[in-house]
Amino acid sequence: MAEDEQSSGVVPDVHKKIKAAFEAFDYEFNNTVDVREISTIIYSLGCFPTQNDLHDFLAEVEEDHTRYIHLNRFLPAMTKVLLENRFPPIPEDHLLQAFEVLDKDKKGYLEPEELTKYMTKEGEPFTQEEMDEMLTALVDHEKNRVYYKDLINQLTVDPDM
Repeated sequence: MAEDEQSSGVVPDVHKKIKAAFEAFDYEFNNTVDVREISTIIYSLGCFPTQNDLHDFLAEVEEDHTRYIHLNRFLPAMTKVLLENRFPPIPEDHLLQAFEVLDKDKKGYLEPEELTKYMTKEGEPFTQEEMDEMLTALVDHEKNRVYYKDLINQLTVDPDM
């Protein structure tokens, strides 16, 4: 790691972001999270690994096949991922184009059922549990819609953190 990264405050800022994301899923306040939460944490940090990349990362940080990840193993591994930009986000314009293809009527939103259908049946599919978790955060509950421009703003991050 470059001297200027440490002295400029990049590493402490990265650690702070990682800890905040991790702690949101540390329900027992014991510096561990269930292995099933790691993908959500990684996505929330603006990283988008393939399933193979995610599998390799989990093999690196999981505590002896206990199905739990401890912060002291996750923090250095995730810091390295972020500083090396190992799982870069999809460009914003590509995301917008993808959603516009799905939004055949050009409404500016998708129904949760539509999004679930696409996300559980195409590409690297999400599980229903992952979709339920995601929709809880993404759906405008008053109108029961997912406004994809808002979603894209949540998925894209400032590359300079």
